[in-house]
Amino acid sequence: MTSAAVGEGAAGLLGVGLALVMLAIAIVDARSFLIPDPLNVAGVMLGIANAAVLGRGDLAVLAEAVLRAVLAAAVFAGLRLAYVRVRRRHGIGLGDVKLAAVAGVWLDWSVLPIAIEIAALSALATYALRRYLLRRRQQPNSRLPFGLFFAPAIWIGWLLQTVVQGGW
Repeated sequence: MTSAAVGEGAAGLLGVGLALVMLAIAIVDARSFLIPDPLNVAGVMLGIANAAVLGRGDLAVLAEAVLRAVLAAAVFAGLRLAYVRVRRRHGIGLGDVKLAAVAGVWLDWSVLPIAIEIAALSALATYALRRYLLRRRQQPNSRLPFGLFFAPAIWIGWLLQTVVQGGW
């Protein structure tokens, strides 16, 4: 598995765990438009373990990972509230807000926005391709499971940051 090959030792094994949890989230969200809390909790706990392994006992590394998780979730919660205020309906689910916390705990400050952009561009491309292939306009209230795109983008972001930090 790529995660184990890129990450060293325990970090590689935790990367495998991240890959499996992100795959499960993508599959479940694609089928049900829901991201189960136990999967988000698993992602956060694995991320905290990863920060502990990488920080080698440095509490500042662990605190920074938790801070990123809280801020990422807060930004997504703010977007959720703003969307409801403007459109008068929910557009971002709470599962996506919690998935942002998973992204924050795993990804550095510089990689976090890249993962969000990968997810957003993938979702928009899928929407456009669907519209083109079906040859009809999508309804303004068409739903798209963002976790289907965000979960793999988190793993891709982790992979990129691990390769860069490893000196490849």
